[in-house]
Amino acid sequence: MNRRLVVEADGGSRGNPGPAAYGAVVREAATGEVLAELADHLGVTTNNVAEYTGLLEGLRAAMDIDPDADIEARLDSKLVVEQMTGRWAIKNETLRRIALQARDVVPRERITFTWVPREQNKAADALANEAMDAVERGRTGTIRRTRTDAFEVAMQAAPVPEGVRVERRPAIVGWGPDIGAPTVTLVVRHGVTEHSLERRFSGSGGRFDPPLLPQGVGQVEAAAAEVAQRGGGDVLVCSPMLRTRQTASIIGARIGLEPVVVEGLEEARFGEWDGLTFAEVMRGWPDEMAAWLASPDVAPPGGESLREVSARISRALDLVLAEHPGKRIVVAAHVGTIRALTARALGAPLESMNRMELAPASITTLTWYADGNASMRSFAESGHLEGLGQTWIP
Repeated sequence: MNRRLVVEADGGSRGNPGPAAYGAVVREAATGEVLAELADHLGVTTNNVAEYTGLLEGLRAAMDIDPDADIEARLDSKLVVEQMTGRWAIKNETLRRIALQARDVVPRERITFTWVPREQNKAADALANEAMDAVERGRTGTIRRTRTDAFEVAMQAAPVPEGVRVERRPAIVGWGPDIGAPTVTLVVRHGVTEHSLERRFSGSGGRFDPPLLPQGVGQVEAAAAEVAQRGGGDVLVCSPMLRTRQTASIIGARIGLEPVVVEGLEEARFGEWDGLTFAEVMRGWPDEMAAWLASPDVAPPGGESLREVSARISRALDLVLAEHPGKRIVVAAHVGTIRALTARALGAPLESMNRMELAPASITTLTWYADGNASMRSFAESGHLEGLGQTWIP
């Protein structure tokens, strides 16, 4: 008989649409013991999107705990319950997209949906409100608590009984045994383009591949001088896009390296949104934009989701690391590329990518160890850009 887990999910929006968040709790069905609590802020969206996202993320958390478990999903949203059971049609395209993702998480024969009164769903509701309150106070709205958190902390400090061999990773990266020289990546974001200054989506695979503006060239020259002052590098790589090839060329001339173009390091594909401003996309695709901001698994029409971007960039990085172990690699990259690499190095959730701000021509230093660990030495350093009209626009 399969293990049984209960997922309690909820979501809320202060304004509908307005600032929104979801909350979810995973429990052991037999005992009611809490195994995981999670919540996150979703930007501006509706109650229904928040409720559906709470269900989706709760199911994912349950499957992470036990991929073979039977699941009972409990929600106080009659809409979500009736639509997920197929008794009501899903007319809203954004909700349909999230519902399809939720249906893919758990096989249909292993999940049931139960409507519960609001007072029986207080834990998930409280998590959603905790996330919204945190953002209002200027903090992150991301909540991830599991039963194993306290156990892992205790295990790091616990004495090992005589005769028992326990393999532990270092509690702090870099403080473990000597496993050889790490591979260091100095990742330089390209300088500004016309799209940067006009706040336009500027992805790969679209109609546009804008060059650096003179201001952007000046920014990259300052970054190149900074990289040279820090000792340069052994290898210089870049994406195939024009602005990163220009960036790599300027850096290469300064530190004496020929750029190598690496497929897969391109900026995210924004599909139909490419070349448009954020405001234009919000007017033309409000539901799609809300869903994209809410979930790393939602892609712009004709574009890539954050999960797809992260997977593509990770594959490219793995090839570079395998070819140049223990070397110092300078990377000319895009904001999306740097966000994905940073999230991977930190083991951070993909939702964190949209919360990272990087100035053009800023420098991020990431370290990759032979045992699979990674660390961030610096993020989005921009002191070398003083007086060059730096901007924090994506």
